[in-house]
Parts: sequence; C-alpha cells; structure tokens
Amino acid sequence: MNNPFPPPNIKPFQRLQVQDGLLMNAERWKQAHDYHRQRQNVHYQALNLPGIVCDLGVTLISPPSEIEAKYRDRRWVQVQPGIAIDLFGNIIVVPEPINFRISSENLTPDPIIVYLVVSYVDPEKLRRKELLEMVQETFRIDEKTSPPGDLEVELCRILLQPGAKEIESPKDVFFPGLNSLDLRYRKQARSRPQNYVRIAQITADDPYPDRTLSNFHYLLESVNALYPSLETADTLDRVTLPTTDPQVLNYDVLFLTGKQPLIVSEFAKIIEPYLNLGTLLLIEADPSDIPFIESIVELSDTLGTPIQELNRLDLRHPLRTQPFLFATPPTIEGKPIHFGYGGGLILLIGELSAAWGLNHPSLLPRETIRTAQELGINILNFAWRRRQMMNLLIQRNRNSLASPKSEAAKPSKRDSLFDKLV
Repeated sequence: MNNPFPPPNIKPFQRLQVQDGLLMNAERWKQAHDYHRQRQNVHYQALNLPGIVCDLGVTLISPPSEIEAKYRDRRWVQVQPGIAIDLFGNIIVVPEPINFRISSENLTPDPIIVYLVVSYVDPEKLRRKELLEMVQETFRIDEKTSPPGDLEVELCRILLQPGAKEIESPKDVFFPGLNSLDLRYRKQARSRPQNYVRIAQITADDPYPDRTLSNFHYLLESVNALYPSLETADTLDRVTLPTTDPQVLNYDVLFLTGKQPLIVSEFAKIIEPYLNLGTLLLIEADPSDIPFIESIVELSDTLGTPIQELNRLDLRHPLRTQPFLFATPPTIEGKPIHFGYGGGLILLIGELSAAWGLNHPSLLPRETIRTAQELGINILNFAWRRRQMMNLLIQRNRNSLASPKSEAAKPSKRDSLFDKLV
C-alpha cells in the first residue's frame, strides 16, 4: 500500500570543514568521500527510480561440468553482464556472466514465487585478508521467496509448482507457464513520477462484480502510457471499514460500489476522518439502484458538501482540466455518465469503469475506452493533488485534522444528480 519507492529521508548533510593546518588522515579522507557519495545517492533517489539500466539477461544453461553430480540438474541459469541501480543510487555492475543454481524447493501444496535478485555490495563491508590500494565495488545474486527489498533489483521470477525439479525457458515470454523464467516484472531504471496514488476498495455486503475490478486494473495499467508523471500501485488493496488499522489513512482513493443503501448517519461518522485527511471517496452506482444513489446524495448533504455535476464545476477545476480536458462526462453506448463531485466525494452514475478495459459485454471502440480512461486518470490525479495539498496544511497546523467545509451553495432538487435519473 505504501509507496514502494519512497523519497530520500529528510536529514541534513554534514561535511568536513577544511582549514589550513588540518591533519588529513584515512578517517577524514573517508568522511570527505562519503559526503559526495551521500549527495549522489540522494540526488538519484530524489529524481529517479531503481531498476535495470541495461542487459542483465537470465538464460537457462546446462549444469557446469565442475559441479558435483548431485547438483547437475536443469535448475541452472546464467546471469548476463549488465548494469542496474538500486533505490539509493548505488550502481550495480555485473561485468561477466555468472552461473547460478535455483535451489528453492516448493514443499507446499500451492505454487510459490521464487525471485532472482541482484544487489550492491560495499567493498568496505567485506572481510579481506590483506589491505589493497584499490578495491572493486561488487554485487550479490540471491534467490528468495519474498518480494525484492529496497536494496534489491529483480532479474526474474519463477512460479514454482509443488515438487518441481526442473526450470524451463518460457514458450511465450508474455505468458510464461509454471516453472518457467518470467521476465515480465523486471523494472527499468527511469525518472521518478511526480506523484504516487494509493487506492483501495471498501469491502461491502454487496460483492464486487469481477468485471468492475478487472477493468479497474486496466485503468491502472493505462496510467503509465497516458500520463507517466502519475504512478499507481499494480493492484487494488481491500479494506473493511470501520478499522483500527492506521495504515488505511494513507490511501488517496477509497472505491465503493454496491446496491444496498448506506446507513448514512453511521457511514458519515466512519468516512469523515478519512475525507478530512484528504482521502477521496469514489463511488460508482448503477442508474437503476435508486435507493443506493439516494443514500449517497444524503451522505454528501450530511457531510456539508453537496454534490455538483461535472459541467457545473469551474472551467478551471482540475477534474475538468488536469491532465485531460472534459466539458462533459463521456457517453458509453448511448448512455450518459453522470459525474458528481462534492468535497471529498465523487459519484459516478453509470458504468464508467466498464469502459476502462476489455471486459464490457460489447466490444467498445478504442475512442470510447481511451476517453473513459482519461477521465479516470483525471480522478486519480485530482485525488493525489488534493490529498497532497491538504496534508501540507495539516503538517503546518497539526492541531487541526479537519478540512474546511465547502462554501458552495447547495444545489436545488431540480439540479441534483439523482433528480436527473427519476
């Protein structure tokens, strides 16, 4: 849920004060060099993301001839030369091919994921038999069954089935099978996105349609191509409210859908602390679920932030302009999407999420999918920006966690979203 690639720690630098007559010894020389290394690492971490710079391929090979017979199996891979950079800006150089045996065994009844990772090794932390004038920075290759850590860069992964004895090359690199080398999740070193959006879905009594959640994943996958300065998690977390888990306060977007009307008085007390911290509540409703929609409109009124339609918002409102321009919400298969916003709540009436991916009952044209995704990206970008600015205010005034109430006038019943449907 948290940002997997956090920015540098807020910590001032300390450097050697050089004066005439200063005695230079090994410790002070090291302090001077460490200062520049730290600045370099912070500079990289502030502006870039870790990953592979070039090469570092992983090839299935025959077992080396010098290996004992009991280890001569089809579990040997060779890591090709290449360069990577870790989270803190340490450069990892693999200068020559390295043979490595995948030794993990799956003793569970279900498949497990085995990760092959590379990490930087500081030569000063190695034990050496003799002191050398020059030392070479080096690396370490490991396999593990937990996701890569902050200082590790993934080279490949393998979905290992129970009792598997051999590793295979994938027949299709985009759809590798069990026990096959999987290169799809290797991350390339690149510039850091300006923002990172954390999203969770609120579990409710009504089950989420698989199609809705699947299409939400299509939206997350489209973000990198359509708006690279925005970064999202690969998956949606699930949360149950109310909860005592403080980590839930870190989400930028909480997604809710359903058919049964909310108990407004109870839900308002539950959701208001999250809204006051900048979290956006994104609600999608089917036009036929009138009681559910009524309860959402009542919720917005109870919170003091009545819902207004998108085309009634200021022309400069970020939901209409950033990063894509929208005069009105899109129409999906001739059915208009009703888009309402009030305070920290967005109400979508219609199947906007159904047009984010390929799971719509009809084959939607590309233009419809792209338009729906662009509006979805506007929502995610707005959620991050709103939360960021509200948190800046909270940090300056820690005695107040409540956000100011909207001063927008309450729309008339005739102008409300719900009345447009009845």
